[in-house]
Amino acid sequence: MPVAAQVLRHASTRPHRQAVCGPGGELSYAEFARRIRGVAVHLSGRGAGRGTLAAISLADPVDLLTVVLAADLAGATPLLCDPSWDARMREAIPADLRIDAMPPVADGSPVSPSPLPGDRSWACFGSGSTGRPRAVLRTRASWTTSFQQVGELAGIGPEDVVLVPGPLTSSLYGFAAVHALAAGATALLPGRWSPGALTAQLRRATVAHLVPHYLPVVLDALREGVGSPLRTAVVGGAALPGGLRERAAAAGVRVVSYYGATEMSFVAVDADGSGLRPFPGVEVEVRVPAGRSLGEVWVRSPWLAEGYLAGAVGPLRVDEDGWMSVGDVAEPYRPGEVLRLRGRGDGAIQTGGATVVPEDVEEVLRSVPGVGDIVVVGSPHPDLGAVVTAVLEVGAGTPPSRTALESVARGGLDAAQRPRRWYAVKSLPRTPAGKPARGLVAARLAGGDQDLWRLT
Repeated sequence: MPVAAQVLRHASTRPHRQAVCGPGGELSYAEFARRIRGVAVHLSGRGAGRGTLAAISLADPVDLLTVVLAADLAGATPLLCDPSWDARMREAIPADLRIDAMPPVADGSPVSPSPLPGDRSWACFGSGSTGRPRAVLRTRASWTTSFQQVGELAGIGPEDVVLVPGPLTSSLYGFAAVHALAAGATALLPGRWSPGALTAQLRRATVAHLVPHYLPVVLDALREGVGSPLRTAVVGGAALPGGLRERAAAAGVRVVSYYGATEMSFVAVDADGSGLRPFPGVEVEVRVPAGRSLGEVWVRSPWLAEGYLAGAVGPLRVDEDGWMSVGDVAEPYRPGEVLRLRGRGDGAIQTGGATVVPEDVEEVLRSVPGVGDIVVVGSPHPDLGAVVTAVLEVGAGTPPSRTALESVARGGLDAAQRPRRWYAVKSLPRTPAGKPARGLVAARLAGGDQDLWRLT
């Protein structure tokens, strides 16, 4: 069943229950359903239907969700795009419809598609997307049939208010919002993380869906005496730092942490602090090469994505038996044991719950005049896990200004991909094949090599 149809059902049974609360105000399920129906009529008039792809770039999270669910109701596939992207990025997306303003709420005949489980019902960009789009496509079944398992693990029901404090263009936050609506709960959608607004949000939220580095801020707010009904924190996107679960328990908050990927959805979950174990319906293998102590994580489940939009290249691999991997690395694993992750095997950077592929950032920044070559690595950070760090090879020339670099980054990269730290070096260390030696660059940064100077 489309999520939009579930919203319409809630509107008929509990019309006055609050559905969404965003920067622009609140909507009951009846009001939200009316907007979704009206936008679906408008989109259908523009040709939206089964097999069409609607690229949606809206800054307001409630507007974005309205159009996404309207496209869903019309049978189209919504593709969630970052509204901060420049024209070059937008034009690179092979969409049938481009929506960058809230469509009118039209009158007309109700839209009545015949949804099928195999329909493409959702598409969003992974954190590694660049001017060469790499959006992940999901079938309806892979997206919605895990709702029941998530609801049972997290205890989310129609009386809850679910805080979703990040952009819905992220698959983590997008899933959290539509899952809350499918459950008949209220989705609290500030659109972005704002510590200054957190107190007011926590006074209402019973559940929060977060990345790990936000949880300490929430717990600090609770410790300072914020009167909050918060009982559960659903945490994904990166490993949960030690001690946070215990801190949360002391504040009366149960933590449900999980491991997954945009391409593979939920893989493993830790609902009680005993360690990550396969999410319901998921098979896990760790394929360890002979003579090695670590192996790649491979997954088979009903929740796997269909693949990348337009055949884009990415870390996703699928074997002939339907097992999927994105290169994550773990210790050897046997069924019934705890899954012990050890990072990414492709050099990807885990930063604040997002996964950034260095090559994608490098591709964009190489276009800056004055950059001969570039290496992007992760530098340790106490809260984010790592921050994206760029090291520019400039030869005997003068490096471009940080202002120029950041301007290009803003236009071609999403927020998680943009470097926080910038360095220059006359010559990058290279492998025998002539490629920049990423590991040596990271080691030189960590060692405080004086040949690398910081751009300010």
